[in-house]
Amino acid sequence: MRRSHPLTRKTLRIPPEEELRLMSQPQLVALALELIALVRVQQAKIEHQHREKKRQAAPFGRKKKSAHPGKPGRKPGKGRFKNRQPPEPVHVTNHVNIPAPTQCPQCGSADVLFDHEEDAYTTDIPEPEPEVTHFHRAVSRCQACGCSDIRSEHPDVPLDQRGATAHRLGPRLFLAAHAMHYGRGVPVCKTAPIIKELTGIEVTPSALTQDALRRAERHPLSTAYQDLRDAVPKSPVAQTDDTGFAIGKTPAQLMVFTTPDTEEGPGVTCYQVRLQHRNEEVREVIPADYTGTMVTDRGRAYDAKEFDATKQQKCIFHVGRSIEEVLETKVGAARYIGEVLVQLLDEALHHWHRWHAGKRRGWEKDAKNIQQRISQHLAKRRVQDPDNQRLLDELGWHDDRGNLTRFLTDPSVPPTNNLSEQELRLAIQARKVSQCVKNDRGARALEAHSSLIRTEQRKDPSSLLDALRPIYFGAQPQAPPAAPNLPPIQP
Repeated sequence: MRRSHPLTRKTLRIPPEEELRLMSQPQLVALALELIALVRVQQAKIEHQHREKKRQAAPFGRKKKSAHPGKPGRKPGKGRFKNRQPPEPVHVTNHVNIPAPTQCPQCGSADVLFDHEEDAYTTDIPEPEPEVTHFHRAVSRCQACGCSDIRSEHPDVPLDQRGATAHRLGPRLFLAAHAMHYGRGVPVCKTAPIIKELTGIEVTPSALTQDALRRAERHPLSTAYQDLRDAVPKSPVAQTDDTGFAIGKTPAQLMVFTTPDTEEGPGVTCYQVRLQHRNEEVREVIPADYTGTMVTDRGRAYDAKEFDATKQQKCIFHVGRSIEEVLETKVGAARYIGEVLVQLLDEALHHWHRWHAGKRRGWEKDAKNIQQRISQHLAKRRVQDPDNQRLLDELGWHDDRGNLTRFLTDPSVPPTNNLSEQELRLAIQARKVSQCVKNDRGARALEAHSSLIRTEQRKDPSSLLDALRPIYFGAQPQAPPAAPNLPPIQP
């Protein structure tokens, strides 16, 4: 029986009871001292874990700094690297003429001569002034049958908008609220006061929640969300990931399915909330007969028999993390398998980047050579260390199916599932302040709204609200008609 020593990284052998009875007193004392040292280490580790749970600042932060941190600032190709340009003349709303100075600020002389004029601009949000539209709806009655409830129709005014509900809030307000909540992670209780500060319109959090629930269950929003789910398995590459979630007090899983951007256009992002994360839940979006490549982490749901015929790519970073966990407790020759495998996977990753950098001469030959070396290193064999044996069996199983270095066979397949993890990042941040969702209706609303808003954000529209309006309401807004001069209805 062996135990791993986490600090000294040595192997402490605990002899069986028969050997303990035959050991001398000095041997027993030495063994007791080693056990005491091990207990102290474990106590310190447990105490450290308790402190981590109570830590308020960055409780999920990295425990150690990266050896090669990235440079700060925007990455190349992300955003425009220049100053703010002057606005177009048609966008200028106010003009202010500043009188020329009449006195020199240096010497006080009044002999000041006009030289030239320069332009300066200030762009600010307008003063809160709601836009109120008064619809004059004609109500007629039929002379033939006596029906007295014939109302004129308009795409921006539902037929049931009358009586106590005649005054309603407009679609742009609800779109802005849903975009802040589902697209930026702002809690609903804070969305309402933000809207009041920016627009001057009072709205309650319950009104925003009820509108989100209703729209998620009706056309065209529900249809648009289903279209996103149907678009994922049509892509040649689909990434998926999951994170912990909750429906009320019940533990659940928030899953994401996303496709990469291509030359044809941006990809799609689809969220799904389920009580469990099994292959059944994955196959709701990505079927077992999926013809593309599914990029995943090392979750067991993707290793089910139902996915035996599905091409996969295991995230190289997750594989490297599994190897590092084994190396942390190994010394000497027991580190050989993990260290060599890390070097080979790092070489494979750099070789994939060579393809996308345009250095493709002899690329396929070198790629096959790397794959052969990885397969030879993961060849099925027996080793003494049980952790290394488990590592060989698991990674060798994936390598036999081509799921470890498929990105060297098809360079269009990414070697990591970073895209799906990035698409989950906002949901993870919002989870800390919004307490997830209260019930199943809230889960369905989160799926639909978050998926549609995030997919539109990836398209980088000039106006997110204008891009979302046809999706949410099915038609572009129309100008309100002029107030008609209606003749009085004769009794």
